[in-house]
Amino acid sequence: MMAMTTDERPEPSTTAAERDMLEGFLDYHRETLLMKCAGLDDEQLRRAVLAPSGLTLMGLVRHLAEVERYWFREVMEGQELPDLYSTDQDRDGDFHVTDTDTWAQAHETWRAEVAEARKVAAVHGLDDVSVSRSRHAEGFSLRWILTHMIEEYARHNGHADLLREHIDGVTGE
Repeated sequence: MMAMTTDERPEPSTTAAERDMLEGFLDYHRETLLMKCAGLDDEQLRRAVLAPSGLTLMGLVRHLAEVERYWFREVMEGQELPDLYSTDQDRDGDFHVTDTDTWAQAHETWRAEVAEARKVAAVHGLDDVSVSRSRHAEGFSLRWILTHMIEEYARHNGHADLLREHIDGVTGE
């Protein structure tokens, strides 16, 4: 098996304070997702290689753009925003890529949502509670949201590992 050759991810500190640690691990996992997509063309990024699943690398990037938007902007700040890809007719539209969807579009959208998420996080403390509430009327602290986002990326990066290996044999951390 070939190994991934470039790893420019920011290593999380082993001694940082809590906030720096959480943000460091989230950034590490964000960059891990991009590393899994590096060097592939649009067709490869749209390719579903683990039948019967329709999961693709591009779909994962689109999904995580939606997740960034939802947790930071909609939940934490209470912004009312339309979904990026999902619709009432297709709740999983973020995962359903077509031949016209491109990496440039997905990557640009994902980068923009990450930038917005960072702006939201920057103005809140870890103990600040979200504007939006859970179905049990509970708020979410920024600490909870950061921890959840680390979990979300870690889980999907595991999917990305499998997809990438099936596309071209490349493996990596």
